[in-house]
Amino acid sequence: MNEDINQVTVDEIPADAKILDVREDYEWEAGHIKGAQHIPLGEVPERYGEVPLDEDVYVICRAGGRSLKATAYLQDAGFDVINVIGGMGAWADAEKPIVSENGEEPRVL
Repeated sequence: MNEDINQVTVDEIPADAKILDVREDYEWEAGHIKGAQHIPLGEVPERYGEVPLDEDVYVICRAGGRSLKATAYLQDAGFDVINVIGGMGAWADAEKPIVSENGEEPRVL
């Protein structure tokens, strides 16, 4: 399955990229990429119509497993999606900025 899915590292994501975060609500609230779209993995099948169809979308989760599943699903549905290898863990390790929704210091769960 993986050989048919486009994948990039966090350093390969363009600055103006559309990012889809498929983590759970509590993970999103603790810390996420500013401007990212949030649809938990379990909701992707019923909410995929909210994902932009006419542009590349970079799919991210905590470590890369859930985003790989979402990327495969969305790719099969005709979307131009790219899985982010290493997920938010790799994003944080690269010291890229994150924001929180809970008023606390942003962090990756």
